[in-house]
Amino acid sequence: MEFKTKLSGSLLFIGSTQFILCIILSEALYPGYNTSTQAISILGVGPSAILFNSSIILMGIMGLIGVYFFHQVYISNLFSILLGLAYIGAIGAGIFTATLATADLHVIFSYMAFVFGGITAIMSYKQQEKPMSYFSVILGSFSLLALLFFTSGNFLGLGLGGIERMAAYPILLWLVGFASQLLSKSER
Repeated sequence: MEFKTKLSGSLLFIGSTQFILCIILSEALYPGYNTSTQAISILGVGPSAILFNSSIILMGIMGLIGVYFFHQVYISNLFSILLGLAYIGAIGAGIFTATLATADLHVIFSYMAFVFGGITAIMSYKQQEKPMSYFSVILGSFSLLALLFFTSGNFLGLGLGGIERMAAYPILLWLVGFASQLLSKSER
């Protein structure tokens, strides 16, 4: 059991961490890119497309495998399904980029990642120790609230890219924290 828990935590940690770093690299490699005014998904169609898309797909694949091992130990059906759907959303967002031809599918998969990621972060309070359980609820709620502002077109002065990051980054930070707790668990 401990091996599967640590493997799950490792996959979730590596997947989310490499994606965070690849977002930063993609922004740096995209000439004239503006994090306030441009959506994250633009990174998947510009000069940094190969890096960004392969990174989000890799995160999704690693996440799905991590969820598989998590489920074997903790048998939390709803939690595992919702987190799995968030990772499927990430994979789909990387496959169906924000180009004109696949924009509709990209939006659907992106929203899957955001909505199910935020909900799963909130639900994870049952899986975690305090105070991380509280932080998870805060991060998930913050993400979903920012997504509502993003969807409504109210960017709160942050620009489209800024408010989208307020929806995306809390989920990624939660994943790093959640994975860290899995890594720190010892044999029951």
